[in-house]
Amino acid sequence: MTPKSPAFSLVVPCYNEQESIPFTLPALCAAFEKAGVALELLAVDNGSKDRTGEILDGLASKGLPVRKVKVEVNQGYGLGILSGLREARAEWVGMIPCDGQVDPEDVVRLFEAVRYSDGKLIGKVRRRFRLDGWTRKFVSIAYNGMVLCLWPGLGSIDVNGSPKIVHRDVLRRLDLQSKRWFLDPELMIKAHYLGVRVLEVNVFARMRGHGLSHVRATTCWEFFATLLRYRFGGEIGRWRKAVEPLPEGPVCIAPDHVPR
Repeated sequence: MTPKSPAFSLVVPCYNEQESIPFTLPALCAAFEKAGVALELLAVDNGSKDRTGEILDGLASKGLPVRKVKVEVNQGYGLGILSGLREARAEWVGMIPCDGQVDPEDVVRLFEAVRYSDGKLIGKVRRRFRLDGWTRKFVSIAYNGMVLCLWPGLGSIDVNGSPKIVHRDVLRRLDLQSKRWFLDPELMIKAHYLGVRVLEVNVFARMRGHGLSHVRATTCWEFFATLLRYRFGGEIGRWRKAVEPLPEGPVCIAPDHVPR
């Protein structure tokens, strides 16, 4: 049964992930249970055409802290995240793909690092050790280099590294809109302008063990084109004029007990 007051809401978009879900989601639940953290895992059936929704229902029926969120028609990774964020109930909210590339224990470690802060930060991983091919590595270096050229003070050299964890008060101000792959850089760029610092935890990034990646060659061009539009267009400027600044003091109160 899902806790009435979860300490952490984790959004996991699942698009045709019937092969990955049985390995990734139960492991995440077990890691947080072992750490004594009340987890709310918002598993988004992101318009899947396989048995993803059925498998998610099965996990919830077994008593795991899994809540299924349904997206009828897939419109992209970002919409899956946004749909889950709207249902999140905890003070701290995170997002992570369903590919199992980051160990569940590292997700717990990141959460423990941010929950004792003042809330004015983005907690994320830096995939320091990645088992990618040379083509993927080259594209990643070019992409992150371009982001840093456009926003030199962004505070990360692994912009798309997930999970990302943010306090819900900061999340509300970010007003995330991207329905496709640009959600990660949108979050980082807006956090930069909002004055939110970045806390990165180095992790080992595993190769996907089950299922197929949905990243295609066209995804790269989408990233590069959207970055340029975002930097030199008017969208980010309109958001900056409308956003409510962060308060002077902390936005959250850390738990009383000492972290492990």
